[in-house]
Amino acid sequence: MEISYLKQNEIDIKKWDNCIAGSINGIVYAYSWYLDIVCEKWEALVMGDYETVMPLTYNKKFGISYLYQPAFTQQLGVFSSQNLSEEIVFRFVKSIPKKYSFVEICLNKFNLISPDNNIKTHQKITYELELIKDYESLFMRYKKNTIRNIRKAIQNKVTIVPGLKPNDVLNLIDSSGNKQGYTEKDLAIIRRLIAGAGRKKTGQLYGAYTERNSLCAVGFFVHSNKKVCFILSVANEEAKETGSMFLLIDEFIKQYASRNMILDFEGSNIDGIARFYAGFGAKPANYTAMKINKLFFPLRLIKR
Repeated sequence: MEISYLKQNEIDIKKWDNCIAGSINGIVYAYSWYLDIVCEKWEALVMGDYETVMPLTYNKKFGISYLYQPAFTQQLGVFSSQNLSEEIVFRFVKSIPKKYSFVEICLNKFNLISPDNNIKTHQKITYELELIKDYESLFMRYKKNTIRNIRKAIQNKVTIVPGLKPNDVLNLIDSSGNKQGYTEKDLAIIRRLIAGAGRKKTGQLYGAYTERNSLCAVGFFVHSNKKVCFILSVANEEAKETGSMFLLIDEFIKQYASRNMILDFEGSNIDGIARFYAGFGAKPANYTAMKINKLFFPLRLIKR
């Protein structure tokens, strides 16, 4: 089947979202409402009548059009209700319009592609936890350090509360110093994501409160397609000292245990964060980061 390139105003949003909902590799990042929030401009490659699709998240700077991986969006790539062969993924990648002289995006874990002279790839890691077993069985897989920190949080009388508001999160980020590395644009996206997930009834926002009823940690989870993505975590120094984030994630697992879902912790290639997620029994899963550099000299060397 032919692969068509569609500009943003040409995309049939209903068919697009139906494709993502019915995809074997569907994920919340690929729904139109999510893309609209994290990426001001996106286009699409579509095969057939939206049987298989690929979002093109783009921007333009200094007259150069390029594809990039938006913030708060771990994996995108090709989505389909059918098993995706490496050939199909390769066809989609080769169908990216030539006007995009630089491409740096992440495919999803179901997208296999081999590097060639123009396509450079490397593997990234996420951590996933299957929630289908009961809580007691899941807890038995926790590492000793994780259990120790959960008990520390309980001893410090930390309480976990669902149903926070966007301002609660933003205020915690602001009070934690340096805004935790987030730009003003990032903060606006966080606000809109929390509100958007609330409207779609797909988001869960958990907060950890100290004994003095002070918010010290936040976890933002969004679910779709039998997968929960851990989109955002914020913790101040008090949370780190009391083990609050350990208790927060444990409480989430407790609430979602025995469901046919996967908790995707969204990373990480950083050893300390990877150990933290692995401490809950999560297993590593690879996905591919891809780069295509057709920039003119000398920009090609700068972005090599």
